[in-house]
Amino acid sequence: MGRVRNLAQGVFLERAECYDEGLAFPAENFDDLFSNGLMMVPVSRKWGGLECAPAYGNVIGLWRMTVEIAQADLSFSRCWEGHNNAMLLLDALGTDEQKERWFTDVAQNGARWAAWSGEPQSRVPGQKRKVGTTLEKVSGGYIVSGNKVFATSAPGANWAILLVSQEGPGAARDSRNGENSLMMMACNLSDATVSFGDKWWNPIGMRSTVSYQVNFADTFIPDENVIGEVGQYIRDGFQAYFTPQYAASFFGAASGAFESALMFVRSQGKQSDPFIQQHVAAIQMNLDTLDLWLQDVATKVSGADKTASRIAGSKLRWLAETLSEDTVKRCVKMCGARSLNKPSRLERVYRDLSIYTLHDNADHMLANVGRELLGEPTQDAFFAIKT
Repeated sequence: MGRVRNLAQGVFLERAECYDEGLAFPAENFDDLFSNGLMMVPVSRKWGGLECAPAYGNVIGLWRMTVEIAQADLSFSRCWEGHNNAMLLLDALGTDEQKERWFTDVAQNGARWAAWSGEPQSRVPGQKRKVGTTLEKVSGGYIVSGNKVFATSAPGANWAILLVSQEGPGAARDSRNGENSLMMMACNLSDATVSFGDKWWNPIGMRSTVSYQVNFADTFIPDENVIGEVGQYIRDGFQAYFTPQYAASFFGAASGAFESALMFVRSQGKQSDPFIQQHVAAIQMNLDTLDLWLQDVATKVSGADKTASRIAGSKLRWLAETLSEDTVKRCVKMCGARSLNKPSRLERVYRDLSIYTLHDNADHMLANVGRELLGEPTQDAFFAIKT
């Protein structure tokens, strides 16, 4: 944890503004993680990892590292999450041959991974083309055609786990039959048939995630790169492991905003202002609450009751969004309009959090918790109702 904290409060925080301004992939941050032995955090020690994952009873270790990184740079935290999600999936579902091949590459060369699903089927105004992939079985493997969006780390990752459906566009989040159709396969992003569309990506926040559109021009994926069984991602509830990590990132971003606001208040000598004191107290209680919830959900996720862990993760995800947004708004009130003028750490957190909290719908999550309490049909990891 100390290595992560030192990197986060040192170089990650220092670089964040430049990455944000330039819409640049945080390659140097990954280089630092590699040189510090932090590229296989959720992986078994057999393969050189740190075993910070539910399977080893220590997912809280991974989430606390995420908090530290998000405190410095929420955008980079998303890239970190994607890499670790891929590592966790490979560790849990990969064959020994796959682990030997891919983990050796990570350990020796610092290979960067991502995990991509995004194939939204609803069009936005002005959108001319549909988004999505198709899959064709051929001799020795599969042909992937089409495109995905929100492909985090697209120009900087070496490999990506593609979540694709045998039934056509929709992948994991927009497919209605994921338990029987969703596949995971590793794609070598140096393949000449894979290209990226950077013109699509120019958001107000989370800019250095460089979540481009990725295009597959009949990309061949060999059978040996297929991960796990068809539908296993949904059936085994892997999203329940990842949803709380979003919460950890929100928690970290809120902590970073609070740290920035406290520095401002002290520099202005406003410690005796009663309204400032109330904001400070409320923020600290927000952060204390999230810290307690993070530990509690980590315990549940590492347990045997998958339904309880899924519901607990949804509760934490919703609560983290609510309390983190409240924290950042209070920080802005403490510091005034100047805090939203570039360059400002608080201004960047404000933008990043406004984008990242839209990753998965908190309203649907809250409704799902209500369904569980009322004995109504609940939803799976991607919120398609199960009857």
